Amino acid sequence: MDPVAGTGFGLAQLRVVPITSGLATGSLIAGIASILVSFLVACFGLAGASEGWGGWVAGAFTLLAVLACAGAVAAGAIALRQIRRSGGPGRVRFTGRALALSGIWCAAIGGGIALLALTLSLLMQLA
Repeated sequence: MDPVAGTGFGLAQLRVVPITSGLATGSLIAGIASILVSFLVACFGLAGASEGWGGWVAGAFTLLAVLACAGAVAAGAIALRQIRRSGGPGRVRFTGRALALSGIWCAAIGGGIALLALTLSLLMQLA
């Protein structure tokens, strides 16, 4: 409590501790899931390419990887905006900018690996 000069009153300032954004954490989790699913695309696509079913299974897992990728990018973008706008007087301050950016990057890498693995499995299936 800080005393106010010339009066008998004091000024109480509340300290609000920063909170890690849940959206940023969710973005990172979805981005990592996108990478893991993209490895499933590669494994099933290459394993079944010679038997004819690899492209279908790889396509299904690619759809799942792209959906996880889109969710991670959306959550990361919303988290970045939430973090940037937080911290006003008397408001909660959110942290986790690095988590949100990492989630966006992991999602981009996972989506790229999934699309590349799908292309490769389809080319191997046609050959």
